[in-house]
Amino acid sequence: VDRRHLQGVFQSRFIRMTFPDPGRLVELACQSLLTDEAMAIAALESLPVELFPPLFVAAFAGRHSKTLKVMVQAWPFPCLPMGALMKEQQPYHDTIQAALDGLDVLLSQAVRPRRWKLQVLDLQKNVHQDFWTVWSGTKSSMCSLLEPELAQPRKKRQRVDGSGARVKPPSASMEVFIDLSLKEGTPDKSVSYLIKKIRQKRGLLRLCCQKLKISSVSMQNIRILKMVQLDSVQDLEVNCTWKLSALEKFTPYLGQMGNLHRLLLSHIHMSSHITLEQEEQCVSQFTSQFLSLLHLQELGLDSVAFLQGHLDQLLRCLKTPLETLAITNCLLSGVDLMHLSQRLNVSQLKDLSLTGVNLTSVSSEPLQVLLERASATLQDLDLDECGIMDHELTAIMPILSRCSQLTTFSFCGNPISVAVLEDLLRHTIGLSKLSHVLYPTPLESYQDVHGNPHVGVLAQVHARLRQMLQELGRPNVIWFSASRCADCGDRTFYDPDPILCPCYMSV
Repeated sequence: VDRRHLQGVFQSRFIRMTFPDPGRLVELACQSLLTDEAMAIAALESLPVELFPPLFVAAFAGRHSKTLKVMVQAWPFPCLPMGALMKEQQPYHDTIQAALDGLDVLLSQAVRPRRWKLQVLDLQKNVHQDFWTVWSGTKSSMCSLLEPELAQPRKKRQRVDGSGARVKPPSASMEVFIDLSLKEGTPDKSVSYLIKKIRQKRGLLRLCCQKLKISSVSMQNIRILKMVQLDSVQDLEVNCTWKLSALEKFTPYLGQMGNLHRLLLSHIHMSSHITLEQEEQCVSQFTSQFLSLLHLQELGLDSVAFLQGHLDQLLRCLKTPLETLAITNCLLSGVDLMHLSQRLNVSQLKDLSLTGVNLTSVSSEPLQVLLERASATLQDLDLDECGIMDHELTAIMPILSRCSQLTTFSFCGNPISVAVLEDLLRHTIGLSKLSHVLYPTPLESYQDVHGNPHVGVLAQVHARLRQMLQELGRPNVIWFSASRCADCGDRTFYDPDPILCPCYMSV
């Protein structure tokens, strides 16, 4: 099938179709061509470049695995963003396998095909949406996606060896991008098939992963990590309810994630069977990995038991200023908080959360120092359930009033009086960017010792605060309250009417 014949096929389809939308005509022509899959495959050699994307979309939607396999081999762009075509909660094992088989054929050829430009098969679901919308005709600009550099899923990484020279990958190698979620149980069939192909190709096919979630540190998952180009990981979530001994198995991989931007680590418990010396060695090995994370911007540590007494050790290993820091539901000593206030680089800090960190029995001075240092950049501040009382909140009010970029302030679950709430409103009314304040149920609003709020009293408090905002010329600032139910733990919100939890409504 030559190019002239193929164009004739499409033109004949257009003549018989009287629809006004040219994009729709191309779509219908592609669907019609795929009714003869052998002809569609034969036509790829002379298929115009601009017809590859719509034909691929039609083949993908129709699950034409044979056509997809051959189209991967003939793909005329550096990146094939197939993941953008995938819908959530739908199986795509057969189509993914067809694409991987197409890569397999490509990499097995001693001589490159004439049209071979493919460098990246991207199976991530939430990237490169623009590629397909442009080619479908829903966007007008098409030329930008013809540029190889702009078709790449990210900037090329500069991998460096010990001599400082850039390490170039093999000229015929290709990358497959996929979001990985490693958990207990049988791994995803597509991931297993991909791992199999990577082992077979021995360096010619590389597994890249920008988002990695780990909820199990099984030996199977450790083996998968050995297959991943770890310097491709930018977003890492580890939520495994690990003990230090399990964390120790994962630690060596963390230091290889040199392009990591976001790290969330949660539920790390102390190991009862290891000695204090072993514990110190494990924590030291873990914190030292941060020396290699030169692009880290967001760090979240939730329910991490070893932080107490070791926070300074971690802070000293942070080489870049953070934009987001969340230390939540952790035990911290007064010394830890002092180190946090003095050692943390806050030059770019925008979001700070200390939710669930008990500040009742420690001096409020470290928190004041930390907020003062971050006052020029801080945008979101969460101090929920910290045991903050009237005198601690009063102490930080003058500093809060200088946080000129603050947009959101939340301090639910703290025992605060109505008078101090009103004083806080007066201190923060001058913050032009402050738009949301989530405050706790005031002490005067509780109706019993079990912590159940009196809805009527709280409604009056809320009305009073809204009136003050009106009088002070800031009626658009949203102040609303949230308190936890003593029975189920769910929050009850008041803005302005109560949104009650099921326990209250069943009474």
